[in-house]
Amino acid sequence: MNLSKDLMAASSTPLVLGVIAEGETYGYEIVKRVEELSGGKLQWTDGMLYPLLHRLEKQGFLISRWHVGDSNRKRKYYAITEDGRKTLCEQQQQWQIINQALNKVWRDIQRSGSHDIEFA
Repeated sequence: MNLSKDLMAASSTPLVLGVIAEGETYGYEIVKRVEELSGGKLQWTDGMLYPLLHRLEKQGFLISRWHVGDSNRKRKYYAITEDGRKTLCEQQQQWQIINQALNKVWRDIQRSGSHDIEFA
């Protein structure tokens, strides 16, 4: 199944902030963590992730630093700021409201049998 670009765009900020809130990390690890969290259904590219990271950093939600890791590779590590945590909390509340509404409407459709949608 291909997820819509609109849904991907809307969910990318809370996903990235959430992953980085787990601990300081770099781009490749973020991509892998999102893939893991989605059971392999979300496979982000560098072209999608890095503009988002730069935007979030410019907005003050992330800070970054260059670090040479164990493999002697220079990587840019990202950490969430206090403003980023506040934004993540706000987005979590918004997504919970949306999720609750969608679940209710889908349950109502299922109960009424008025639509041929199958739910997992």
